[in-house]
Amino acid sequence: MQATVCDFLVARLYDWGVRRIFGYPGDGINGMFGALQRAGGKIEFVQVRHEEMAAFMASAHAKFTGELGVCMATSGPGAAHLITGLYDARLDHMPVLAITGQQARTAVGGHYQQEVDLVAMFRDVAGAFVHQASMPAQVRHLLDRAVRIAIGQRRVTALVLPNDLQEMPYTEPARAHGTVHSGVGYSAPSVVPQTADLERAADILNSGRRVAMLVGAGALGASAEVAAVAETLGAGVAKALLGKAVLPDELPYVTGAIGLLGTEPSWELMNHCDTLLMVGSGFPYAEFLPKEGQARGVQIDLDPGMLGLRYPMEVNLVGDSAQTLRALLPLLQRKTDRYWPDRIARWNESWWKTLESRALQPAYPVNPQRVFWELSPKLPDNVIVTSDSGTCANWYARDLKFKPGMMGSLSGGLASMGAAVPYAIAAKFAHPERPVIAFVGDGAMQMNNMAELITVSKYWKRWKSAK
Repeated sequence: MQATVCDFLVARLYDWGVRRIFGYPGDGINGMFGALQRAGGKIEFVQVRHEEMAAFMASAHAKFTGELGVCMATSGPGAAHLITGLYDARLDHMPVLAITGQQARTAVGGHYQQEVDLVAMFRDVAGAFVHQASMPAQVRHLLDRAVRIAIGQRRVTALVLPNDLQEMPYTEPARAHGTVHSGVGYSAPSVVPQTADLERAADILNSGRRVAMLVGAGALGASAEVAAVAETLGAGVAKALLGKAVLPDELPYVTGAIGLLGTEPSWELMNHCDTLLMVGSGFPYAEFLPKEGQARGVQIDLDPGMLGLRYPMEVNLVGDSAQTLRALLPLLQRKTDRYWPDRIARWNESWWKTLESRALQPAYPVNPQRVFWELSPKLPDNVIVTSDSGTCANWYARDLKFKPGMMGSLSGGLASMGAAVPYAIAAKFAHPERPVIAFVGDGAMQMNNMAELITVSKYWKRWKSAK
């Protein structure tokens, strides 16, 4: 039997390293399901209760593994249901590929049932690359480009497959004019700023007497480097929500969350610093940063579009956080004056006493803040925690003390309700040996998280017991 277009797609996804797809079945995408079944489990399919949850899981898979997240849905409403979860990935710079069905090519343009212009619908959220396949020989380069752009640019991409095309015999592109011959493979580059720019940044940081750092998700792979720079400069470190796991909260110079859900020490840090170093963060609320002219600024980000966006920086460094900080560290002068770090430590000590006092206030039936306060010392070192948006995110941000080795995330840029449980499920699939805890408010639980407990019921026996 000749391989179908979808047989080729499944094999090609496997060649790209994809081992798991989150989605929901439907007639418009049956060709992919048949191919997955014929592939004999080479790629695991996780059936969710709603397509939105599949997109959230793909986003979370990318967050907790660094790999491409893949979600799949049928045509029309199934594809439309992916949108919220895809925007979650888009706004948090996560590499995600959405694969959807479409009505038969002969019906497109005929006001057919469940016919939606999916390319137009996905154009914003998957604007880096979205295309609808029309010929078997075309799907090779469409898939290769969709995957490479998603992981290379950390963007959402989408591939739309008409249902009749899915079942057609696959043919390789001919060696002829007007054909495209693509290949598999991507290696991340080493991105480090020019030496002269690193020296300019070091001059600013060395001249500062009260240095503040703000770290985000882009610094998650640079924990050791962030700590080394902070300790060299005697700096305080505030954490954007997506960067909560960059450094443990037990360190005396870590002031915790910043912004609407932030801490008093982070507020004091930003209002009294004379130098600001931002690393891998798109934190949006400028009113919580130093006043313009108060502090000299240096920013490090892999995405040039995020540089100088929140605060007028003197030096903007395009680079990988860990590599750039490692290159910067030998240029920094160790500060010996303890006035600033000791002041930060006193702010922290006072703040933790305030949080404890608030958590221990009596309430009926329970003070929810106390749940987070009491939970912190009981968390295993390797736990993964997820949080929904809403009030529980306040306590996740302020009260929960992260330990070394912990992981955690939530819907950051989109701040969508309903992400905590699908995030937790994706985390458990990615790291089945680790305990996972989701913090969910009653509203989000009622909205769409409750249904995904059925998904947990279906798959939990496949997960290894946490030790």
